[in-house]
Amino acid sequence: MNKICIVTGGSSGIGLAIVKAFISNDYTVYNLDIQHSTLGHFIQCDMSKVEQVQQAIAQINSQEKQVDVLISNAGIHRSASIENTSEELLDEVFAINVKGAFAATKAVLSLMKKQNQGSIIYIASDQALVGKSNSFAYNLSKHALASMAKTTALDYAKYNIRANAICPGTIETPLYHKAIDKYCAESGANKIQVHAEEAALQPLNRLGQPEEVAQYALFLASDKAPFITGSLQVIDGGYTTG
Repeated sequence: MNKICIVTGGSSGIGLAIVKAFISNDYTVYNLDIQHSTLGHFIQCDMSKVEQVQQAIAQINSQEKQVDVLISNAGIHRSASIENTSEELLDEVFAINVKGAFAATKAVLSLMKKQNQGSIIYIASDQALVGKSNSFAYNLSKHALASMAKTTALDYAKYNIRANAICPGTIETPLYHKAIDKYCAESGANKIQVHAEEAALQPLNRLGQPEEVAQYALFLASDKAPFITGSLQVIDGGYTTG
Protein backbone atom coordinates (compact mmCIF):
# COMPACT_ATOMS: atom_id res chain seq x y z
CA MET A 1 0.00 0.00 0.00
CA ASN A 2 1.29 3.43 -0.93
CA LYS A 3 2.29 5.81 1.81
CA ILE A 4 0.22 8.98 2.14
CA CYS A 5 1.84 12.41 1.96
CA ILE A 6 0.14 15.77 2.42
CA VAL A 7 1.86 18.81 0.91
CA THR A 8 0.64 22.32 1.57
CA GLY A 9 1.28 24.86 -1.16
CA GLY A 10 2.12 22.15 -3.67
CA SER A 11 1.01 23.86 -6.87
CA SER A 12 4.19 25.78 -7.69
CA GLY A 13 7.85 26.24 -6.85
CA ILE A 14 9.36 24.05 -4.14
CA GLY A 15 5.95 22.59 -3.27
CA LEU A 16 5.35 21.43 -6.83
CA ALA A 17 8.80 19.84 -6.98
CA ILE A 18 8.03 18.01 -3.73
CA VAL A 19 4.70 16.73 -5.06
CA LYS A 20 6.43 15.41 -8.21
CA ALA A 21 9.24 13.75 -6.24
CA PHE A 22 6.91 11.97 -3.84
CA ILE A 23 4.57 10.78 -6.60
CA SER A 24 7.62 9.44 -8.46
CA ASN A 25 8.50 7.47 -5.33
CA ASP A 26 5.09 5.80 -5.09
CA TYR A 27 3.48 8.04 -2.49
CA THR A 28 -0.16 9.00 -2.76
CA VAL A 29 0.09 12.79 -2.55
CA TYR A 30 -2.55 15.29 -1.50
CA ASN A 31 -1.90 18.93 -2.37
CA LEU A 32 -3.59 21.62 -0.29
CA ASP A 33 -3.34 24.91 -2.13
CA ILE A 34 -5.43 27.86 -3.20
CA GLN A 35 -3.99 27.57 -6.72
CA HIS A 36 -5.31 24.65 -8.77
CA SER A 37 -3.02 21.83 -9.87
CA THR A 38 -3.55 18.65 -11.88
CA LEU A 39 -0.77 16.75 -10.09
CA GLY A 40 -1.66 14.51 -7.18
CA HIS A 41 -4.98 14.79 -5.39
CA PHE A 42 -5.74 18.50 -5.29
CA ILE A 43 -7.85 20.00 -2.52
CA GLN A 44 -8.46 23.72 -2.77
CA CYS A 45 -7.62 25.21 0.59
CA ASP A 46 -6.75 28.65 1.91
CA MET A 47 -3.99 27.86 4.40
CA SER A 48 -4.69 31.05 6.33
CA LYS A 49 -8.11 29.66 7.32
CA VAL A 50 -7.78 27.11 10.12
CA GLU A 51 -11.24 25.66 9.54
CA GLN A 52 -10.50 25.02 5.85
CA VAL A 53 -7.26 23.26 6.74
CA GLN A 54 -9.02 21.12 9.33
CA GLN A 55 -11.78 20.18 6.88
CA ALA A 56 -9.32 19.30 4.11
CA ILE A 57 -7.24 17.01 6.32
CA ALA A 58 -10.35 15.46 7.87
CA GLN A 59 -11.44 14.60 4.32
CA ILE A 60 -8.08 12.93 3.67
CA ASN A 61 -8.23 11.04 6.96
CA SER A 62 -11.68 9.69 6.16
CA GLN A 63 -10.52 8.45 2.75
CA GLU A 64 -7.09 7.07 3.60
CA LYS A 65 -7.15 6.13 7.31
CA GLN A 66 -3.48 7.04 7.51
CA VAL A 67 -1.11 9.96 6.99
CA ASP A 68 2.57 9.11 6.83
CA VAL A 69 4.06 12.49 5.91
CA LEU A 70 3.05 16.13 6.25
CA ILE A 71 5.13 18.70 4.40
CA SER A 72 4.19 22.19 5.49
CA ASN A 73 5.41 24.29 2.58
CA ALA A 74 2.75 26.96 1.92
CA GLY A 75 4.12 30.43 2.44
CA ILE A 76 4.34 33.99 1.19
CA HIS A 77 7.09 36.62 1.25
CA ARG A 78 6.63 40.34 1.79
CA SER A 79 9.57 42.77 1.71
CA ALA A 80 9.58 45.41 4.45
CA SER A 81 11.58 46.64 7.41
CA ILE A 82 9.87 46.72 10.80
CA GLU A 83 8.95 50.39 10.31
CA ASN A 84 7.30 49.60 7.00
CA THR A 85 5.50 46.52 8.32
CA SER A 86 1.87 47.27 9.06
CA GLU A 87 -0.22 45.16 11.39
CA GLU A 88 -2.13 43.94 8.34
CA LEU A 89 1.07 42.83 6.56
CA LEU A 90 2.31 41.04 9.68
CA ASP A 91 -1.03 39.26 10.06
CA GLU A 92 -1.04 38.28 6.38
CA VAL A 93 2.40 36.66 6.55
CA PHE A 94 1.78 34.89 9.85
CA ALA A 95 -1.68 33.67 8.83
CA ILE A 96 -0.25 31.60 5.98
CA ASN A 97 3.33 30.89 7.00
CA VAL A 98 2.71 30.09 10.67
CA LYS A 99 -0.98 29.62 11.39
CA GLY A 100 -1.36 27.40 8.33
CA ALA A 101 1.50 25.18 9.52
CA PHE A 102 0.02 25.13 13.03
CA ALA A 103 -3.40 24.07 11.73
CA ALA A 104 -2.02 21.34 9.46
CA THR A 105 0.21 19.92 12.19
CA LYS A 106 -2.61 19.75 14.72
CA ALA A 107 -4.87 18.10 12.17
CA VAL A 108 -2.50 15.22 11.37
CA LEU A 109 -1.20 14.49 14.85
CA SER A 110 -4.14 12.46 16.16
CA LEU A 111 -3.89 9.99 13.28
CA MET A 112 -0.08 9.83 13.44
CA LYS A 113 -0.31 9.08 17.17
CA LYS A 114 -2.70 6.18 16.49
CA GLN A 115 -0.31 4.89 13.83
CA ASN A 116 2.62 5.37 16.19
CA GLN A 117 4.62 6.86 13.35
CA GLY A 118 4.85 9.88 11.09
CA SER A 119 7.14 12.51 9.63
CA ILE A 120 6.41 16.24 9.66
CA ILE A 121 8.62 18.52 7.59
CA TYR A 122 8.44 22.30 7.67
CA ILE A 123 9.87 24.23 4.75
CA ALA A 124 11.49 27.08 6.62
CA SER A 125 14.34 29.17 5.19
CA ASP A 126 17.94 30.15 5.70
CA GLN A 127 16.24 33.10 7.38
CA ALA A 128 15.46 30.77 10.27
CA LEU A 129 19.20 30.95 10.92
CA VAL A 130 20.33 34.40 9.77
CA GLY A 131 18.85 37.82 9.32
CA LYS A 132 18.33 39.50 5.98
CA SER A 133 17.49 43.12 5.38
CA ASN A 134 14.01 44.30 4.45
CA SER A 135 12.49 40.99 5.50
CA PHE A 136 11.11 41.55 9.00
CA ALA A 137 7.82 39.62 8.93
CA TYR A 138 9.06 36.80 6.72
CA ASN A 139 12.14 36.30 8.91
CA LEU A 140 9.98 36.12 12.03
CA SER A 141 7.69 33.56 10.43
CA LYS A 142 10.54 31.27 9.40
CA HIS A 143 12.04 31.37 12.89
CA ALA A 144 8.59 30.34 14.12
CA LEU A 145 8.61 27.28 11.84
CA ALA A 146 12.04 26.28 13.15
CA SER A 147 10.66 26.50 16.67
CA MET A 148 7.60 24.47 15.66
CA ALA A 149 9.83 21.68 14.36
CA LYS A 150 11.82 21.55 17.60
CA THR A 151 8.89 21.63 20.02
CA THR A 152 6.81 19.16 17.98
CA ALA A 153 9.79 16.79 17.80
CA LEU A 154 10.13 16.82 21.59
CA ASP A 155 6.43 16.52 22.37
CA TYR A 156 5.73 13.64 19.99
CA ALA A 157 8.94 11.60 19.94
CA LYS A 158 7.24 9.06 22.24
CA TYR A 159 4.80 8.36 19.39
CA ASN A 160 7.63 7.82 16.88
CA ILE A 161 6.64 11.04 15.12
CA ARG A 162 9.58 12.97 13.74
CA ALA A 163 9.54 16.70 13.00
CA ASN A 164 12.23 18.59 11.11
CA ALA A 165 12.63 21.85 9.23
CA ILE A 166 14.37 22.25 5.90
CA CYS A 167 16.00 25.66 5.56
CA PRO A 168 16.53 26.47 1.86
CA GLY A 169 18.66 29.38 0.76
CA THR A 170 17.99 31.23 -2.46
CA ILE A 171 16.07 28.81 -4.66
CA GLU A 172 15.10 29.61 -8.24
CA THR A 173 11.31 29.48 -8.07
CA PRO A 174 8.48 31.57 -9.54
CA LEU A 175 8.41 33.40 -6.20
CA TYR A 176 12.09 34.27 -6.61
CA HIS A 177 11.56 35.59 -10.14
CA LYS A 178 8.51 37.57 -9.02
CA ALA A 179 10.59 39.26 -6.32
CA ILE A 180 13.43 40.03 -8.76
CA ASP A 181 10.97 41.41 -11.34
CA LYS A 182 9.41 43.65 -8.70
CA TYR A 183 12.81 44.93 -7.58
CA CYS A 184 13.90 45.63 -11.16
CA ALA A 185 10.64 47.42 -11.96
CA GLU A 186 11.03 49.67 -8.93
CA SER A 187 14.78 50.29 -9.21
CA GLY A 188 15.39 50.16 -12.96
CA ALA A 189 18.04 47.47 -12.44
CA ASN A 190 18.84 44.91 -15.13
CA LYS A 191 17.34 41.51 -14.31
CA ILE A 192 20.16 39.51 -15.87
CA GLN A 193 22.69 41.43 -13.79
CA VAL A 194 20.65 41.11 -10.58
CA HIS A 195 20.23 37.38 -11.18
CA ALA A 196 24.00 37.01 -11.67
CA GLU A 197 24.66 38.99 -8.50
CA GLU A 198 22.33 36.75 -6.51
CA ALA A 199 24.15 33.66 -7.80
CA ALA A 200 27.51 35.22 -6.92
CA LEU A 201 26.40 35.64 -3.29
CA GLN A 202 26.32 31.86 -2.93
CA PRO A 203 29.64 30.07 -2.25
CA LEU A 204 28.71 27.51 -4.91
CA ASN A 205 28.14 30.43 -7.31
CA ARG A 206 24.63 29.40 -8.34
CA LEU A 207 21.08 29.34 -7.07
CA GLY A 208 19.47 26.23 -5.68
CA GLN A 209 16.79 24.38 -7.62
CA PRO A 210 13.40 23.25 -6.27
CA GLU A 211 14.16 19.64 -7.16
CA GLU A 212 17.15 19.68 -4.81
CA VAL A 213 14.95 20.69 -1.89
CA ALA A 214 12.41 18.04 -2.90
CA GLN A 215 15.04 15.29 -2.78
CA TYR A 216 16.06 16.47 0.70
CA ALA A 217 12.44 16.27 1.84
CA LEU A 218 12.13 12.79 0.35
CA PHE A 219 15.15 11.62 2.34
CA LEU A 220 13.92 13.14 5.62
CA ALA A 221 10.50 11.51 5.19
CA SER A 222 11.96 8.11 4.44
CA ASP A 223 13.03 5.13 6.52
CA LYS A 224 16.62 6.20 5.80
CA ALA A 225 16.33 9.05 8.34
CA PRO A 226 14.81 7.37 11.43
CA PHE A 227 17.13 9.08 13.94
CA ILE A 228 16.71 12.62 12.60
CA THR A 229 14.21 14.77 14.47
CA GLY A 230 14.04 18.29 15.85
CA SER A 231 16.68 19.39 13.36
CA LEU A 232 17.15 22.35 11.04
CA GLN A 233 18.45 20.96 7.77
CA VAL A 234 20.22 23.62 5.70
CA ILE A 235 20.32 23.52 1.91
CA ASP A 236 21.75 26.88 0.90
CA GLY A 237 24.89 26.36 -1.17
CA GLY A 238 26.99 27.40 1.83
CA TYR A 239 25.41 30.84 2.27
CA THR A 240 24.98 30.65 6.06
CA THR A 241 28.44 29.25 6.80
CA GLY A 242 30.13 32.66 6.77
